[in-house]
Order: sequence, then C-alpha cells, then structure tokens
Amino acid sequence: MSGFKIESSGSFNNLERYLSAMSKGDVFSSLEQYAREGVSALSKATPLETGETRNSWSYVVKKTRGSYTITWTNDHKTAGGDPIAIMLQFGHGTGTGGYVQGRDYINPAMKPVFDKIADKAWKAVTSA
Repeated sequence: MSGFKIESSGSFNNLERYLSAMSKGDVFSSLEQYAREGVSALSKATPLETGETRNSWSYVVKKTRGSYTITWTNDHKTAGGDPIAIMLQFGHGTGTGGYVQGRDYINPAMKPVFDKIADKAWKAVTSA
C-alpha cells in the first residue's frame, strides 16, 4: 500500500483572514472609485474637437459569480452607428477614400488606473 501524509503546524490565521476578506468582497470594495477614475482619465485623454466623445464616457461595475468586471463605455457614435472613441483609437477610412491614422490615447490614460487596481489587489492578497 502506498500513500502520503501531510502534516502542518502553526497557525492558519493569515489564510483565514485572507479567505474571509475575499468572501466578503473587501478586496473589490473600491472598484467604483477606480471606475470613476477611469472615466476621468479617458475623458481628459480623448482628443477634443466638439467634446461629445470626451463627455460620453461611462462605466458599469458588475459582480458575477466569482468575478468582478469594470467596463468602460463611450456612447458617442457616428450617424452610421460606428463608435467614435474606437475610430480615434485605431484609425478609420474617410468617405472620400482617405484614411485617418489612429492615436493610442486609451492605453496610456488607463495604465495608471490599472496599476492602482493591481497594486491594491496585491496589497490585499499579501496582507490578509
């Protein structure tokens, strides 16, 4: 007969605190704050012509079983329904056969927000 044996000594207090915090969602309690910071960062970074795209950023924080999601959206669209924020980011063709080069404004604007979220999550996990 073969098998194995696991022994443990010491305290599981840190593990129990971590699991308790995770089950309560404490790690994610400030996602609304970060979602608002993201909207602010995106608004400030959006190229300004009329201001409509800049002022059309919003967010949704959603909790599903076992996960949290922040979705940032921009509702400003062309008459044909194309999202202007995406066209500014990636570029687009013109009605006369030309092309307007995109400008990466979303990623640099959101990097500090993502870094804050990652830092807070790391601190929560390592200090629980």
